[in-house]
Amino acid sequence: QVQLVESGGGSVQAGGSLRLSCVVSEYTYNIRCIGWFRQAPGQEREGVATVNPGTGTLYADSVKGRFTISRDNAKNTVYLQMNSLKPEDTAMYYCAARAGYLCGTTIARADFRDWGQGTQVTVSS
Repeated sequence: QVQLVESGGGSVQAGGSLRLSCVVSEYTYNIRCIGWFRQAPGQEREGVATVNPGTGTLYADSVKGRFTISRDNAKNTVYLQMNSLKPEDTAMYYCAARAGYLCGTTIARADFRDWGQGTQVTVSS
């Protein structure tokens, strides 16, 4: 059974930083692309960043230069370091596992099969 468990959300002021963590069941971690998504109230879930089991990463334009996705292989964990946070970054953040190894060139919700329960990020102005 695939498990993805997020943590690290919270409330910060604009300009602050948070690091989200996603612990992934071992087998899935080793063979599948992992992504971070977010969903604000009343809005569609949007892709934020992805990382494959190698080192390939991809970011949404809205977070480039501010967010960094990374993997810790010893802990089966994928991180999302979020710096220079803005109020528009406020959302529930989810990690997800894509069906295959490669992340592709887009971050599309439909390509991701398994999801965590989410962690809330709130940025105040």
